[in-house]
Amino acid sequence: MAHARTGDKGNHSNISLIAYRGEDYELLVRHVTPERVAAHFAHRRPRAVHRYLLPRLGAMNFVLEDVLDGGVNDSLDLDLHGKSLSFHLLAMPLIASPA
Repeated sequence: MAHARTGDKGNHSNISLIAYRGEDYELLVRHVTPERVAAHFAHRRPRAVHRYLLPRLGAMNFVLEDVLDGGVNDSLDLDLHGKSLSFHLLAMPLIASPA
Protein backbone atom coordinates (compact mmCIF):
# COMPACT_ATOMS: atom_id res chain seq x y z
CA MET A 1 0.00 0.00 0.00
CA ALA A 2 2.91 2.38 0.73
CA HIS A 3 6.66 2.69 0.85
CA ALA A 4 8.80 4.76 3.17
CA ARG A 5 11.99 6.81 3.29
CA THR A 6 13.87 7.91 6.38
CA GLY A 7 16.39 10.44 7.49
CA ASP A 8 17.72 11.85 10.71
CA LYS A 9 18.65 15.17 12.20
CA GLY A 10 20.46 14.80 15.48
CA ASN A 11 18.28 12.77 17.82
CA HIS A 12 15.15 13.03 15.63
CA SER A 13 13.99 10.57 12.99
CA ASN A 14 12.17 11.73 9.89
CA ILE A 15 10.00 9.08 8.18
CA SER A 16 8.09 9.72 4.96
CA LEU A 17 5.20 7.41 4.12
CA ILE A 18 4.25 7.48 0.43
CA ALA A 19 1.15 5.78 -0.99
CA TYR A 20 1.75 3.64 -4.06
CA ARG A 21 -1.67 4.59 -5.41
CA GLY A 22 -3.32 7.99 -5.06
CA GLU A 23 -6.65 6.42 -4.09
CA ASP A 24 -5.04 4.89 -0.97
CA TYR A 25 -3.74 8.19 0.37
CA GLU A 26 -6.91 9.18 2.29
CA LEU A 27 -7.07 5.76 3.94
CA LEU A 28 -3.49 6.22 5.16
CA VAL A 29 -4.27 9.74 6.40
CA ARG A 30 -7.23 8.42 8.42
CA HIS A 31 -5.36 5.51 9.99
CA VAL A 32 -1.71 6.53 10.24
CA THR A 33 -2.15 9.34 12.74
CA PRO A 34 0.50 10.92 14.94
CA GLU A 35 -1.09 9.26 17.97
CA ARG A 36 -0.99 5.79 16.41
CA VAL A 37 2.58 6.29 15.22
CA ALA A 38 3.61 7.40 18.72
CA ALA A 39 1.98 4.27 20.18
CA HIS A 40 3.63 2.06 17.54
CA PHE A 41 7.04 3.52 18.43
CA ALA A 42 6.36 3.61 22.20
CA HIS A 43 9.34 1.33 22.85
CA ARG A 44 11.56 4.18 21.52
CA ARG A 45 9.79 6.71 23.80
CA PRO A 46 9.37 9.58 21.30
CA ARG A 47 9.05 12.94 23.06
CA ALA A 48 6.65 14.04 20.31
CA VAL A 49 5.43 12.87 16.90
CA HIS A 50 4.56 15.46 14.26
CA ARG A 51 2.80 14.63 10.99
CA TYR A 52 3.00 16.80 7.87
CA LEU A 53 0.58 15.98 5.07
CA LEU A 54 1.71 16.24 1.45
CA PRO A 55 -1.49 15.47 -0.49
CA ARG A 56 -0.16 16.46 -3.91
CA LEU A 57 2.53 13.82 -3.47
CA GLY A 58 0.25 11.25 -1.84
CA ALA A 59 2.61 11.29 1.11
CA MET A 60 3.02 12.29 4.71
CA ASN A 61 6.11 12.99 6.73
CA PHE A 62 6.52 12.09 10.39
CA VAL A 63 9.11 13.63 12.69
CA LEU A 64 9.75 11.51 15.78
CA GLU A 65 11.58 13.54 18.40
CA ASP A 66 14.30 12.01 20.57
CA VAL A 67 14.14 8.42 19.33
CA LEU A 68 17.75 7.86 18.19
CA ASP A 69 19.61 7.32 21.48
CA GLY A 70 21.34 10.69 21.20
CA GLY A 71 21.71 10.65 17.42
CA VAL A 72 23.21 8.42 14.77
CA ASN A 73 26.78 9.34 15.68
CA ASP A 74 26.26 8.83 19.43
CA SER A 75 24.15 5.66 19.43
CA LEU A 76 25.71 2.25 19.83
CA ASP A 77 22.55 0.60 18.50
CA LEU A 78 22.92 0.84 14.72
CA ASP A 79 19.66 -1.01 14.03
CA LEU A 80 17.58 1.96 15.20
CA HIS A 81 18.21 4.10 12.15
CA GLY A 82 17.21 4.41 8.53
CA LYS A 83 15.47 1.49 6.92
CA SER A 84 14.75 -0.35 10.17
CA LEU A 85 12.58 2.53 11.43
CA SER A 86 10.78 2.89 8.10
CA PHE A 87 10.11 -0.87 7.97
CA HIS A 88 8.76 -0.70 11.52
CA LEU A 89 6.28 2.00 10.42
CA LEU A 90 5.31 -0.06 7.34
CA ALA A 91 4.53 -3.00 9.66
CA MET A 92 1.95 -0.97 11.60
CA PRO A 93 -1.48 -2.54 11.03
CA LEU A 94 -4.30 -0.38 9.71
CA ILE A 95 -7.42 -0.46 11.85
CA ALA A 96 -10.64 -1.19 9.98
CA SER A 97 -13.25 1.55 10.28
CA PRO A 98 -16.47 0.61 12.07
CA ALA A 99 -19.30 -0.05 9.63
